[in-house]
Amino acid sequence: ALNGELAATAVNAPMVAADVLEELRPYVALADRLGRIAVQLCVGGMNSVKLSYASPRSDDLDTRLLRAMAIKGLIEPTTTSIINLVNADFTAKKRGLKIVEESVPAEGSEVLKKITLTVKSNSKFTGAVNAAGEIELAGEVVNGVPYLTKVGDNMVEVALVGSLLLGRQQDRPGMIGQVGTILGSAGVNISFMTVARTAAGEALVALGVDETPDHAILEKVMAIPSIEEVTFIDM
Repeated sequence: ALNGELAATAVNAPMVAADVLEELRPYVALADRLGRIAVQLCVGGMNSVKLSYASPRSDDLDTRLLRAMAIKGLIEPTTTSIINLVNADFTAKKRGLKIVEESVPAEGSEVLKKITLTVKSNSKFTGAVNAAGEIELAGEVVNGVPYLTKVGDNMVEVALVGSLLLGRQQDRPGMIGQVGTILGSAGVNISFMTVARTAAGEALVALGVDETPDHAILEKVMAIPSIEEVTFIDM
């Protein structure tokens, strides 16, 4: 745990049973990735963060590892510090980052159904902002793989196994093909794609990419008529 990896015990850390660690392992990865996405969407810092856990065991769910890894995801991309179970809460407090948690009942047999992370902050991608004006992300674990299932008020289905390109566009035919052509000509491979239609006649697009598109490529995508915004998320 002292180098940022998971461990059942660590110096000065509360005991976390090995069976709890193993049970939560895929959800711990999800919490980390939700944090990493959220911090890259924020502009001007984070005021507060809320973690909501939908679980059939909401009454006795041990959230210490989940909270620590969400904090790790939120903070590590912006610092040289290594965040782990030992120092996560202290580091968040030192940075003035208020973390609020809640557990809500959910049906099912798994230990955890869904993690929702909301951040009070300005966002560089308005498609990630919910009706309350907060950045909102949600995710689930499917067959051991963490998935992004909600961005703002938009339902998506994105395996969090690589970097992401998020876009918001007017919902018109041929738009995705134009984006794919630009990325492909620049040698950026698309590993998957999901499209969520919004009530405003727009579409939120999430593309999994194997390479990092440079600024010039993103500008070309933004120059496509009807593309409203695009942002790259490095995982």
